[in-house]
Amino acid sequence: MKASYFKYNLQFKKPSGTSRGILTEKETWFIILENENKIGIGECGILRGLSADDCDDYEEKLKWVCTNINQGEDKLWELLIEFPSIQFGVEMAFRSLESKTNPFELFPSDFTLGTNAIPINGLIWMGSFADMKQQIEEKIQLDFKCIKLKIGAIDFEEELQLFAFIRSHFDSKTIEIRVDANGAFDSNEALNKINQLSGFELHSIEQPIKKGNTDIMADLCKSTNLPIALDEELIGVFNYEDKDALLQKIKPQYIILKPSFIGGFRGTQEWINLAKKHNVGWWITSALESNIGLNAIAQWTYNLQNKMPQGLGTGSLFTNNFDSPLEVKKGKLWYNPELNWDLSLLKKQFYF
Repeated sequence: MKASYFKYNLQFKKPSGTSRGILTEKETWFIILENENKIGIGECGILRGLSADDCDDYEEKLKWVCTNINQGEDKLWELLIEFPSIQFGVEMAFRSLESKTNPFELFPSDFTLGTNAIPINGLIWMGSFADMKQQIEEKIQLDFKCIKLKIGAIDFEEELQLFAFIRSHFDSKTIEIRVDANGAFDSNEALNKINQLSGFELHSIEQPIKKGNTDIMADLCKSTNLPIALDEELIGVFNYEDKDALLQKIKPQYIILKPSFIGGFRGTQEWINLAKKHNVGWWITSALESNIGLNAIAQWTYNLQNKMPQGLGTGSLFTNNFDSPLEVKKGKLWYNPELNWDLSLLKKQFYF
């Protein structure tokens, strides 16, 4: 078996805002496996400034993986414990290589047959009040039943007005609202802000304060009636016992699982097992992967049979993404087997 890798920068159609700044492009890396005239493709979805494996020697680690690929998936996963995005890329590449049909059918199901779909949330990126209001209206017109707003970039009072706007037209049974603060709230004012938000019958709030403040986060989870979901808090927690201890200490209502950030399918499954043990809800979220990575995450997620809306479907954000069978229709992610993959952009980088 032979392995190689290369870098690919995804370009946003328009700058996308988070509480950590504006994103104009997204760096990603691909691992290609070749064996007996078959290929496997894996995506290492790193997000600089957030991923636990954001380090200067990231490319060196990819070179090492390709040199040592014959150690096999299981051994490599263990050796890559501090490189969760590469763990995911390796897992994905091996599943892709082993596919009985094509490199993109990793987990066959009714989803890949196109007969069933995954409910997803419609993501509202940070922007001006007018821009966010327009995004909300567009998602509602597209028949999304769950929308997720990233907050923390504009005035909090204006953000409250956005929730008032939604609730003036749609109650909580018609439109579910999730909020992602990305750690934007000051610890001293977080409880007050969360209590104000709770008046709009929100589903949950993600990561209201910065990760690492576990005592305060535990108090917030205990004190507020608005369910709190951990997201960034999970990044960089590699050891199973440490994962268990974190959930026991904070006691969140939900955890949000990004395979690229937390050790691929195996690392994500560890968190799911612990969530079930501690009666914590969960859902899966992509992390700005290309459609290649999103496809793998979606297929795996479908087989988990979690009925909650998942955080998938970001493929339309980029100008140079790869055309794929993935389609978003009426608030659900579908796989249309009649559509083909267009990898012409990828083949310019790597011949196969």
